[in-house]
Amino acid sequence: MKAKIRTPFFEIGVKNYLFGDQVLDLAKVADAAAKKYDIDVIFIAPYTEIRRVAENTTNLVILAPYMDTLRPGRGMADVLPEALKAAGAQGVVMNHSERPMALSAIRKTIDRANELDMLSFGCADSIAEVKAIAQLHPDIINPEPNELIGSGSISDISYVHESIKVIKDIYPDILVEQAAGVSSGKQVYDLIFAGAEGTGAASGIIFADDPFSMVDEMISNVRKAHEDLLKK
Repeated sequence: MKAKIRTPFFEIGVKNYLFGDQVLDLAKVADAAAKKYDIDVIFIAPYTEIRRVAENTTNLVILAPYMDTLRPGRGMADVLPEALKAAGAQGVVMNHSERPMALSAIRKTIDRANELDMLSFGCADSIAEVKAIAQLHPDIINPEPNELIGSGSISDISYVHESIKVIKDIYPDILVEQAAGVSSGKQVYDLIFAGAEGTGAASGIIFADDPFSMVDEMISNVRKAHEDLLKK
């Protein structure tokens, strides 16, 4: 059965900033914070670390950063969906700005993910791209203007609201994350309070003075924003 993500959620991307034991150390900190604040945390692990993270955590939803759409058999060096699932991946990221994909490839990836009960997490740049990917009905979309990724500046509220509306008008069940440029707990709070169902960070955590403390700070602000919204 496909993993169910509760909202609001938080997502941590590792990319290639970390490798080996560093990835597992970060995953364990995220795992503890997910339990502490009762927040679902998506952890995008490098292929080589998916199994170790899966075997050493209990509260993370682990995604692969990409996969090909071939089936078991020939395909030297391709990333096999079945192998990712067997390693512990519960979903896959598509069309990140560092690994862009054609719409036809995104569609095939979503189909393969659905076939294996894996989550499909699509990234999009412009509102036009957001709309195009939403038509393919992935489970999650992260609208993030490419120029803001890693910048420390988050999307303006008008983009946040517009991208959410565009997606929900097409498929209300698609979860919408807003994560471009997130580098502080306050930004996390502001995005969730503005209506994002999830947010996340990669370089904003890795390059923090204390990455482990930043993980706790960000996830705690997901919880705080959620509770403050309930009081409105």
